[in-house]
Amino acid sequence: MNDGITTTQRPNQETSLLHAATDALGPERTPPAAQSTDHGANVELVIEPKSGWVAVDFRELWLFHELLWFLVWRDIKVRYKQTVLGVAWAVLVPVFSVTIFTIIFGNFAKLKYELPAELIAVYPVYVYAGLLPWLFFSNAISVGGQTLVSQRQLLTKIYFPRLFVPTATVTSGLVDMAISFGVFAVMMAIYGVVPSPRIVLLPLLILLAWAASLGIAFTLSALTVTYRDFRFVIPFMVQAWQFVSPVVYPTTIVPERYRYFYALNPLAGIIEGFRSVIFGTPFPWAMLCISTLSTAALLVYGVMYFRKTERRFADIA
Repeated sequence: MNDGITTTQRPNQETSLLHAATDALGPERTPPAAQSTDHGANVELVIEPKSGWVAVDFRELWLFHELLWFLVWRDIKVRYKQTVLGVAWAVLVPVFSVTIFTIIFGNFAKLKYELPAELIAVYPVYVYAGLLPWLFFSNAISVGGQTLVSQRQLLTKIYFPRLFVPTATVTSGLVDMAISFGVFAVMMAIYGVVPSPRIVLLPLLILLAWAASLGIAFTLSALTVTYRDFRFVIPFMVQAWQFVSPVVYPTTIVPERYRYFYALNPLAGIIEGFRSVIFGTPFPWAMLCISTLSTAALLVYGVMYFRKTERRFADIA
């Protein structure tokens, strides 16, 4: 469909996607590949839903990759623009959380005495190390799980890979994590905590936290756009998930016979891994391997379920 002329000849898939990218991004953000396409050709773009489980078209994702970075940058600007606290929000939330958890769980509940003797005095740093991946994860699934509903105008007007919407929201949360890491470095200096040599594994653990968040966000966003009342379940789920994750307590308080089952929670191995690379405690290889497999399963299922239900998004959003 071009300039009012239709043709029964369909272009190849790559040409169709390039024209879709041009319409979605506008002339100022057209991908280089699309700019070189002959727009004078009379072509007909046909977008049809498929039945059953739909595989991920990685070529399509790469074709629209500039749009993904644009969406990430848009989410970052929206998060900090026209706000009272701005970047300070990424600082105040973990600081207040550490203070409350230290008083209630560390001093009142005496959970800090479950730690090795050398970590009791640095319990606030210990809690902060667990909060870094948890706050990223909880915010990612809370906001990412409702991102399709909140951006339904975008879904119904143009075509682009819908996977980019929750992906952009989850990825933009890495900026908050980076800011929180800056505060964490200051706290480590105050308490005299020196990171262990295993700190080089930290990027891998951040990648796992991102993948786990992405898998849950894909599933929740698809569920929320289909069943609108499901958005009320997400806050309760996040709150419950926090207490079944070792944010304020070590996994050693979990009976040993249940620890491998407990490690099915992807945050269990990730949080323990964060603390191990920072404090130099024994690395939880077995727990992290189980959590990694669980993360991979959640990500694959999230992508497949999202793709399966994607065909209805424009109609029910």
